[in-house]
Amino acid sequence: MEYNFLLITVFLLAFGSCKEKDLKSIVGDNLPDIQMTTTDQILNYEIENGSSPSIQYFFFDQHKIIDSFQKGFSDVGGQKKVDANTTYHVLSVTKTFTAIATLQLVERGLLELEKPVIHYLPHFQYGSEITVKQLLNHTSGIPNPIPLSWIHLESEDQSFDRNSFFDLIIEKNKKVKSKPNEKFAYSNLGYVILGQLIEKVSGKTFEDYIIENIVRKLPISQDDLAFSISNSHDHAKGYHKKISFSNLILGLFINKSKFMGENEGKWKPFKNYYVNGAPYGGLIGKPSAFVSYVQELMNENSSLISEKSKTMMFQENKNNPNTGMCLGWFSGELNGVKYFAHAGGGGGYYCEIRIYPKINRGSVIFFNRTGMSDERYLDKIDRFYI
Repeated sequence: MEYNFLLITVFLLAFGSCKEKDLKSIVGDNLPDIQMTTTDQILNYEIENGSSPSIQYFFFDQHKIIDSFQKGFSDVGGQKKVDANTTYHVLSVTKTFTAIATLQLVERGLLELEKPVIHYLPHFQYGSEITVKQLLNHTSGIPNPIPLSWIHLESEDQSFDRNSFFDLIIEKNKKVKSKPNEKFAYSNLGYVILGQLIEKVSGKTFEDYIIENIVRKLPISQDDLAFSISNSHDHAKGYHKKISFSNLILGLFINKSKFMGENEGKWKPFKNYYVNGAPYGGLIGKPSAFVSYVQELMNENSSLISEKSKTMMFQENKNNPNTGMCLGWFSGELNGVKYFAHAGGGGGYYCEIRIYPKINRGSVIFFNRTGMSDERYLDKIDRFYI
């Protein structure tokens, strides 16, 4: 993820986010005096050094897994190891699904990217100039209030009213921060509005649309990827480091006694929760499901999206400075090879997915520890194969 300076400062204080200089302590300057030459060495060190209770990593082509790593605990207190059935919150990786859903509706003639949002949502509060495309590439100027408290317990889900919750959030944050397409500014709230847009033009709930038009087109079972925890026994607990400055001030953002359990060794666990806004961060699933998702996007005859729309989705918006932001995806380059990626992070979880279209390769990595910034962690692992 990318945030403005104020939000980065707050997140670093609140969650100990990992930016470039901090990443050196993960696999750089503080490593023992050995040459780390394999993915297993680096990822094993992460586990042994206590950087995450568990890690799952996959590198693959369009048809098969090339390398994988699965190690650690999904439940530290119960000493339950991760396996192929372990599920994780993927948080902002969900935005890539929201982007594909939007482009599917464009293909069907139900949406136009360059049309103002207010054309579809008459009660849209941010003016008549913001377009659908600007919501997708985070140039709408819509604010991004800190979303750390935008969660509710699994037990509260039946009574949670998403629309009422976000009506209040929008009312409190109804002034734009910049003019449309003036600059890049990451906005979870912008993707909440995209979810409302998808619901309005499709006639389905956001969750039902994603399941019917994306998830069910993948070669996975219904429990592999969803907007709810299919099996609590297989769901990885999310953890935050107990002894950390960020843990001391976490209570400024969430009710720790409500959302977190008793200490488990060096870790403080989150209770099972859901993100309030499904369109920006609600998906939960197995790493293997996201392997299948990226593999399907590699397919020239993808069932998810046409080649024309895929090209549009991966087209960078040239801001000044250039952020590498496309439609729901970030772009980057590793050893001269272009990739498109998205990270997902929040309380107790961090993950990344990535696709290298020119060489038909992809990768995913999942942690059940807090992460809030786009760490580009896959740069450190994928470099062995790129």
